[in-house]
Amino acid sequence: MSLLLDLALRLALVACALWGALALAFRFPAAPVRRRLVALGWLLLLGLLLAWHWQGARIGPALCLAVAMGTLLCWWRRLQPAGDLDWADDVAHLATGRVVGDRLVLDRVRRFDWCSRDQARTAWERREYDLTRLASLDLIVSAWGRPGIAHVLLSFGFADEAGEADDFVAFSVEVRRERHEPFSELGGFFKRFELAIIAADERDAVRLRSNVRGERVTLYRTMLGERERRQLLLALVEEANRLALEPRFYHTIRANCTTLVFSLMRRITEGLPLDHRLLLTGLLPGYVHDHGGLVPGYSLRELRCRGEITRRARACHDAPDFSRRIREGVPGWESSKAEQGVSS
Repeated sequence: MSLLLDLALRLALVACALWGALALAFRFPAAPVRRRLVALGWLLLLGLLLAWHWQGARIGPALCLAVAMGTLLCWWRRLQPAGDLDWADDVAHLATGRVVGDRLVLDRVRRFDWCSRDQARTAWERREYDLTRLASLDLIVSAWGRPGIAHVLLSFGFADEAGEADDFVAFSVEVRRERHEPFSELGGFFKRFELAIIAADERDAVRLRSNVRGERVTLYRTMLGERERRQLLLALVEEANRLALEPRFYHTIRANCTTLVFSLMRRITEGLPLDHRLLLTGLLPGYVHDHGGLVPGYSLRELRCRGEITRRARACHDAPDFSRRIREGVPGWESSKAEQGVSS
């Protein structure tokens, strides 16, 4: 028993040292160099406690560890997400909006013309959408070479008078970074960023990833019903409205582009099970496919191959019918007509 307690204390010291150092390195209120020095000081403190423990002391190191961790956790719990920082241009505005009759009014839809990864001609537009013409929902997955890692967007399509799907708005759950602040996946575990829901013109959202960043983009037509599509769209807007009033921290696992959408879908569709593929965003299409959410009659591999739109997006970079052309050959979009029911 004494040996087990000794081992447990040592492991606790090591775990506390690593977690505390990362927390301080990412969130201590100081310039980057000072943050690193504070994190180093924390490691030295825990190292001294560990050395003290190795010399045979038991109660002393345990009490000091409890005081140090208690102080750190009190500081950690007091950290609050912000809503009024100097945000990067692409996440400056959330997808806030409201429903007026049968029309959805979005206050600011991003319509950037990207020149490079960090530069764009910026534009935010107020747009209205007729909810009775909400005709489709596509899952867009953008990957950059890391196994299982990708970004997911939801693109809602609206049909014109002839039933043609000709107007698309893409929703993206993003890391809300400050201006000139780089993204860090590790920082996403340590309250480094806030959470954002962005509405963007589909041309903006897709071209940024396929044409500018060089990512591999795949589009899947979903089989979500008319009622569920509308509920999900309005739930995203409602969540963005809530974030505007009550900011939240982004979290690499618990609050990201997949888990947030899944939590909204569970309110709409009962019985959706938890799955490890919800933690690895690049595997999300497999989860949706297994639960009947993609076009039937195709294997997941076929849907992935035929839904790969990267080359088409690059080829029709400035085409006025960009959204139609990237969907050519995608299962469920063989016809330019919106096949999902449009309310009359």
